[in-house]
Amino acid sequence: MLMNSKKIIQVEHLKYEYPQSNQHLALNDLSVEINAGEWVAIIGHNGSGKSTFAKSLNGLLDLQNGSIVIDGLPLAMETVWEIRKKIGMVFQNPDNQFVGATVEDDVAFGLENQGIERAIMQTRVTDAIERVGMTDYTKREPSRLSGGQKQRVALAGIIAQQPEILILDEATSMLDPEGRREVLETIHQLKQETNMTVLSITHDIDEAASADRIIILDDGQVVDQGTPAEIFAYGQRLMALGLDVPYPEKLKAALTTLAVPMPSEYLTTERMVDYLWTLHSKM
Repeated sequence: MLMNSKKIIQVEHLKYEYPQSNQHLALNDLSVEINAGEWVAIIGHNGSGKSTFAKSLNGLLDLQNGSIVIDGLPLAMETVWEIRKKIGMVFQNPDNQFVGATVEDDVAFGLENQGIERAIMQTRVTDAIERVGMTDYTKREPSRLSGGQKQRVALAGIIAQQPEILILDEATSMLDPEGRREVLETIHQLKQETNMTVLSITHDIDEAASADRIIILDDGQVVDQGTPAEIFAYGQRLMALGLDVPYPEKLKAALTTLAVPMPSEYLTTERMVDYLWTLHSKM
């Protein structure tokens, strides 16, 4: 993991209320700091403020209170376009991001807007499409692709722009398990190569488990944060928040009710197997 102490995202006291929300704050005095090169998973039940937080970072929402600083730049009307060059976002519904007539046209669109030299642009487009496994579809219309294929193309369009920060807003939710694994591996490889900062807004436990840090949101506030091992060790507390937990933690909770002695720390599947085998051998 390449990470340093430079704060690439600094958020202080964000407040946001959607119209006709009966005064319910989607973001309620939310403050977060994220280091450059860090992979942070943001988890929480539906309505906890995850997507609202993501959209606030590049000025898609007009915040009622608080401040956002991206790579040293305070978010404001005069800086929003420069900040958007630093942030790439992949949303849950990829149809909202397509503008090109073909896959390669769509992936090239953002680079054309940035005025990237054509030879460099062609190399980036080819590389990005290859990374997401869509080389055989370069001449296809995005609208004729499956949901999972569309999501890969949307990701390729962001990868080609080489942003400093990548935000995945439920971006793997339309992929099957194999496709989700391949896309996450692609992002991990890209992160290692570029030291890109990744924010993953997700319900997927495996995706969250691969992060450096997990932040839990509830009612627009940060209620806890820590490494995946620290967060998943909460088990019952996560389930009380309406969140899923890895299978080993569910198994640990079930065995505890049967008076089977279980360790308090988080166990991966492999460590759970080892623990149960050792326990069995002592019986």
